[in-house]
Amino acid sequence: MEGLTQALAQELPPGMAAVPLNPGVINTDMLQSCLGSSAAAYPIADEWAKLAVPYLLKLSPRDNGRPLTVSGVPED
Repeated sequence: MEGLTQALAQELPPGMAAVPLNPGVINTDMLQSCLGSSAAAYPIADEWAKLAVPYLLKLSPRDNGRPLTVSGVPED
């Protein structure tokens, strides 16, 4: 996935970016079916979005092709 995204990033017009984004672990029904009560250690989608959206909005063409991960504390 990272290699394909890096190739795509090279073909994009100026001002656009393609970023292979790993969202990290999110507490979903599927995770709960696998981990049971241990899934509670991970954020639910609404909590994740509150952390991730400001991080995602900071992405720009300088991030083009970089593999990034959204974790509990967004990195700059």
